[in-house]
Amino acid sequence: MTIPLQTSPLAAFVARLRAGRLAYQYDPREGRAVFFPRVIAPGHGGPLEWRDSAGLGTVYSTTTVHPRHGAPYNVALIDMDEGFRLMSCVLGLPPGEVRIGQRVRVEVEEVDGDDPRPVFRPLESGA
Repeated sequence: MTIPLQTSPLAAFVARLRAGRLAYQYDPREGRAVFFPRVIAPGHGGPLEWRDSAGLGTVYSTTTVHPRHGAPYNVALIDMDEGFRLMSCVLGLPPGEVRIGQRVRVEVEEVDGDDPRPVFRPLESGA
């Protein structure tokens, strides 16, 4: 028997972002975080649980994009402390000053007409 979804995983993720929370899914069978949100667990197809991230992570990789029109910006892969990785950007620094290994904290950025998105800011030293 197929049980219809009440809300898509993406809609559930965006709703949590709108509430100011970065959510991820957790696979209890494998004991690991799952990201990007999906309907079933990868590999075995079992159920997933939603969890909220504490919002702390480390820059795994970064690059500076130089668009033809507009200011340069960074694109970064962030390893979250809960064990998942996502692509985003680090704000509050010039793009070339974002460093691999840098600790960051998530915030939710909302732009008119678009879904909210997780972005990051560097942690102050000692934070």
